Amino acid sequence: MPPKIPSKGYKTLDIDYNINQLSLNISTAYEPEADHPAHYINRLVEKLAVKHTQVMGRPREYDPRMMLKLVLLAYSYGLVSCRKIARFARENVVAMWLTQEHQPTYRTIARFVVSTDLEAMIQASFKKFHDYLEDEGLIDEASFIDGTKILANANKYSFVWKKRTIKYSELNVQKAQALLQELKAAEVKIDFDKTEMDLDQLDTVIALLEQRIEKLNQRVTETAKVSPNPAKQERRHAKKYLRAAKHIRQKHHEYETQKQIAGSRNSYSKTDHDATFMRLKEDPMRNGQTKPAYNLQIMTNSQYVLGYGLMQNPTDTRTLIPFLNQLAQNEVLGREIVADAGYGSERNYKYIEDHFPDKTALIPYSTMLKENSRQWQSDDRKVMNWEYHEKDDFYINPNGVRFNFKRYTYRRDSYGFRRDFKVYQAERFDENHRLIPQALTPRGNIKRIMVNPQWEYFKAKARHSLSNSDTYSRRKYDVETVFGNLKAYLGFKRFTVRGLKKAKRQMGIALMALNMKKIADRRRSFQRLYHKKKNRSELQRIPNGSFIIRDLCHSPFLFCNIYSGRDCRIS
Repeated sequence: MPPKIPSKGYKTLDIDYNINQLSLNISTAYEPEADHPAHYINRLVEKLAVKHTQVMGRPREYDPRMMLKLVLLAYSYGLVSCRKIARFARENVVAMWLTQEHQPTYRTIARFVVSTDLEAMIQASFKKFHDYLEDEGLIDEASFIDGTKILANANKYSFVWKKRTIKYSELNVQKAQALLQELKAAEVKIDFDKTEMDLDQLDTVIALLEQRIEKLNQRVTETAKVSPNPAKQERRHAKKYLRAAKHIRQKHHEYETQKQIAGSRNSYSKTDHDATFMRLKEDPMRNGQTKPAYNLQIMTNSQYVLGYGLMQNPTDTRTLIPFLNQLAQNEVLGREIVADAGYGSERNYKYIEDHFPDKTALIPYSTMLKENSRQWQSDDRKVMNWEYHEKDDFYINPNGVRFNFKRYTYRRDSYGFRRDFKVYQAERFDENHRLIPQALTPRGNIKRIMVNPQWEYFKAKARHSLSNSDTYSRRKYDVETVFGNLKAYLGFKRFTVRGLKKAKRQMGIALMALNMKKIADRRRSFQRLYHKKKNRSELQRIPNGSFIIRDLCHSPFLFCNIYSGRDCRIS
């Protein structure tokens, strides 16, 4: 049955919705709640005191501070695409409040994300954020360092391997030498130095061949009625050699360019020359396939990212020294340097001791846990299990063979680092001048061992530092959590820009957005826990009037003075 129409004098309960209603447009008076990440983003960017005085050129349509606020808020929501950020600025009320209803296009946002202005603002924001956390007592002097691989915006089958390039380059040189040898005995009459057969002479040969072909063209024109024409036959051979010479020269320039782009790396991508092929944990094919990526290094404390670096080297061992120099230059490096066993090497230990004498390295080496096992300690092949006499400087192995000091030696790795060794040689005869079979190798040579005293010193120092500190136990839930939030929460697993500089700027936005989200969520959790009277037993009062949140804050040093009324915000 159709609904009854109410009689005259009665009001309907229907809402009067008319999108064509004439209205007066005014700015929105909306403001997010006090613990929203937008407030922290706004305060942080305003503290940067960014001043851009333009003397010449086209004036900016949008303020860089407004653009940075919009991009940080969008990244905290997991929006990386510039088109989605532009739509976010038009439709989200929080974004409208930050931008004061400005609506930049996706092209403007894309240009800003890779601009040099953004790089300077992001670097300054990390320093300001570190100083704020330090003043509020939210971080201590520990620097947790770790790395992960982030996919580059490059095709996964666009690889160029340096070793393969070097091999093909050598084969190309052999082809050039064979071509010059063939030209030496060919019918083509050109005059070149036949004693030198190298690529430097190839340009001269190409020029001579081109001149010879021009002369042969004239002769062919003059003797057009001659058949068979010997000039045509010679021109045919000359053109063949010219094509081969040009192809060899083209390949030579191509290989030299590839080696120059690769530099000290073993590979790079054709679509992103700064990306290096690395093995990633995400391996859906389960075949160990390498993909173009960057090695992201971060330094955290209390799950806040205080510094980051984007490296092209796939191994963490080679990235520690440049990353520590970067952190020290930005004045964010703490007194304790904490990292996993992937960073433990003689070169890194020595560099920290020489250049950072006031820092403590809490970095285990690769075999530290294995050395504590029963299998390792019962292995007679390990020199550390042998009996050592420091006074006379000799070893005695479990078979009773004595190894006396022989000489000093050293080795250099591919990066030029020098390692000094002491060589010990087994005594071939006993006291009765009888041959000791255990002192010889299966081939009859005298056994020798090499001991690195400096490496043994650093290993002992690392064991002592780790046994006297509880800071290393916080590493897993401090720095690894950030990687989980970056990839799972923000969904940032692949760059959308190409080039090392542009990718570094984009990563800075993502990490700072993660910091803003983290500090807002923690403050919201503190307030929620404080206002719940039935759960006040979870708060433990400490003498200085602060509370320690054990269930919400994984780090035992993270305080929030809720009881004293102190607000945890950037002011």
